Amino acid sequence: MSIVVTGATGSLGRLVIDELLATVPAEQIAAVVRSKEKATDLAARGVELRTADYNEPETLAGAFRAGDRVLLISGSEVGRRVSQHTAVIEAAKEAGVAQLAYTGVLGGPDADFALAAEHKVTERVILDSGLPYTFLRNGWYTENYTEHLAPVLEHSAVVASAGEGRIASAARADYAAAAAAALTGEGHLGKAYELSGDVAWSFTEYAAELSRQTGRTIAYNNVPAEVHLGILTGAGVPQPFAEILVDVDAAVVRGLLAGTTGDLARLTGRPTTPLADSVAAALATTATAVTVATTPTAADA
Repeated sequence: MSIVVTGATGSLGRLVIDELLATVPAEQIAAVVRSKEKATDLAARGVELRTADYNEPETLAGAFRAGDRVLLISGSEVGRRVSQHTAVIEAAKEAGVAQLAYTGVLGGPDADFALAAEHKVTERVILDSGLPYTFLRNGWYTENYTEHLAPVLEHSAVVASAGEGRIASAARADYAAAAAAALTGEGHLGKAYELSGDVAWSFTEYAAELSRQTGRTIAYNNVPAEVHLGILTGAGVPQPFAEILVDVDAAVVRGLLAGTTGDLARLTGRPTTPLADSVAAALATTATAVTVATTPTAADA
């Protein structure tokens, strides 16, 4: 039996592997990857690599073994995820895995925004498969915002169409720790966890925290949805994805991402990462990137 993480070279997958390695022998962990070349660091740590691709169902036949505990990390290709996830679910059922944990979205069947649609269908496919399941309904990653600070700092403004709606986000590492706990602990089969940060914040508060930590005035510009859409597409965001982002802000207005259930902290056994800590980490990374980009090299001299 192995604990198997799909999408293991992605941002969340790598963090889950890190969490697992802290408590589980490396030889009991397997990473499903599309390219072994991108996972040489995982192999160097003793993690077994299994090559498969969500888009090529035939490759998934050897990805799982009887008795495995599997984490299905949702795909990133919006519009293709149901078929991709279904291929993984069918392969897992054929192999006879002992657990299929799935990273869905906060609210599960009650989430009515566009980005939730494929997650809801995937949960239904898992239920219909009869597999022992654990639903990890992830709320928003704080990094969804803090990883894109460059334009915010350039224009001294946070732009959104979320009004004073609140977001109970948590750091990606918090969600990774919860996934590892669900895969290694007992009593998680047949459970659906609504995972979110301990404290919900508004964009006004987010802008205030950025202002506090940078010593600059960062404003929150709340704009109408159609204006927000135009700003995103004008910045090069593809129209379909821009529409999804604006729709998410509408969900924020309706309070759908504000729930603070406590499930995430209970699963991990620790408080979730405060917004201020995530902002500080992002600003440090941004400052480092700017320094590296602007430091003269020998060739410049």
